Amino acid sequence: MPKVAIDRVGKIFKVNAAPLVAIERIDVDIRENEFVSIVGTSGCGKSTLLNMVGGLDEPTSGEIRIDGVPVSGPGRNRGFVFQSYSLFEWMTVQNNIRFALEKSALSKAEKSELVAHFVHAVGLAGFEDAFPKQLSGGMRQRVAIARALVYKPSILLMDEPFGALDAQTRGMMQELLLKVWEDHRVTVLFVTHDVDEAIFLADRVVVLASRPGRVKNDIAIELERPRSFSIVTDASFTAYKREIFADIREETLKVMAMEKP
Repeated sequence: MPKVAIDRVGKIFKVNAAPLVAIERIDVDIRENEFVSIVGTSGCGKSTLLNMVGGLDEPTSGEIRIDGVPVSGPGRNRGFVFQSYSLFEWMTVQNNIRFALEKSALSKAEKSELVAHFVHAVGLAGFEDAFPKQLSGGMRQRVAIARALVYKPSILLMDEPFGALDAQTRGMMQELLLKVWEDHRVTVLFVTHDVDEAIFLADRVVVLASRPGRVKNDIAIELERPRSFSIVTDASFTAYKREIFADIREETLKVMAMEKP
């Protein structure tokens, strides 16, 4: 049984009372502890798909199952990390992370132990009492990742989490994410526009076709783990990049042809 089964999923929105087919049909199975990146042209349904897996939206057709159970709404088996940090500005780092445990039955001591563990896991030791305004963008995103992981979801859903960061910080955050994933072994579904990032992080890269979204390609990334950033210069990395860029370019040209007057 796959950890996440996306089975014949379609999504139609109403735009000015007219139907807009955002996703036509997507079939993807994701194994437990697998890291899957999703790439594609703007508007192909990447974030829409992620929101449906997270239970924030419902498919118009088909079904999404987690451990064999249909998704009917948000649940604590899934953690979200978005591009916007969504931190509480009036709370310290540790209290932002602790907030995710508010409804937990754990004791105060157990909560403190978990928070301390994830503060260290994301490299924020010494900043426990800092407020978000005192942190860099990368550090703020570390808080968001720790908060998403502290209640131990089995699935982590990430929507362009490093999109607002500069190139150097982004690379460091990618390496940090891989370390945290290797240590805690959650299933990750990761949406990005950055092809290098998708390949570097993932076990598989799913390329979506332009709207209506559907799977154009599903590529197993057979690069050694653990990975360091030097792997981006390897010939095998370049070959994956060439294949994925060709897929996205083909879809981009289709979109441009459709938009011509």
